[in-house]
Parts: sequence; C-alpha cells; structure tokens
Amino acid sequence: MSLLDTLGSMLGGGESPQGGGQAALISAALEFINNQPGGLNGLIQRFEQNGAGDIISSWVGTGENQPIAADTLHNVLGSEAVSTMAAKIGVEPSMVTGLLSQVLPHVVNAATPNGEVPADGKVDAGGLGGALGTISQLAGLFGNKNA
Repeated sequence: MSLLDTLGSMLGGGESPQGGGQAALISAALEFINNQPGGLNGLIQRFEQNGAGDIISSWVGTGENQPIAADTLHNVLGSEAVSTMAAKIGVEPSMVTGLLSQVLPHVVNAATPNGEVPADGKVDAGGLGGALGTISQLAGLFGNKNA
C-alpha cells in the first residue's frame, strides 16, 4: 500500500460529492507546476529562493515529506499564482493554499518515486496513476471541512 493509499485510508478515503472541484484543484496544481520555467525544477528553484528548499527536497526525496504551512506556501507561490488558481477552480485564495499545502507534497512525491525529478521537469497526470484519485479524495475531505 502506498503512502497516498495509507493516508487516504486514515482520512476515510470516501467519495466526495464535490469531485469536480478536487479534480480542478489537482489539474490547476499540475498545470502550475508544468508551466514553471523548467517545470518541477522551476518549482523547486522557487521554493529554494523563498527559503523552503528543504521542504520541497523532502517531497522529492524518498524519506518522509515535511509539511508546509498554508502561509509559507502562499509566500512561495506568490499572490498572483494563488489568485489565478483560485479563479480557475472557483474558490477563495485562502482555501487554495490550505488545500495545496495538503495536496502538493503528495503530487510532487508521486511524480518523483525514486527521488528523481523527470528529465524534462514535467509532471504527467497519467503517470501519477492512482495517486490522483487519493489526492482528489484528500482535497475533498479538506475542502468539506473548510466549506
């Protein structure tokens, strides 16, 4: 059982009636990563430039993922990026950073299963396989708590 499966089970892993919203959040996160200059490498650089390099390194590495606070994530991504994602999925910016602080570590971790960033830096939604389903469930659970 993967870390994502385990986490999904711990949180109940049930289906959320707001499935489209979670898919939109994950889609927006993947699009954001892939639109960085250098893809995931660019996102890593952005974290490093904003003092959170050790956090994202833990997500890429094979050890335990360090958590990230919503405020820290907002600082790393910037207000413009957060507002853009919020507008795409139709929620408040504060909700986006809260959800992404729970989801993004798992997306990055699933995209780097051997602790290596893909050569082109692109995160392939198809390549994440079943992880996205679990991430969708997590986003739904956190989204329902904040609704």
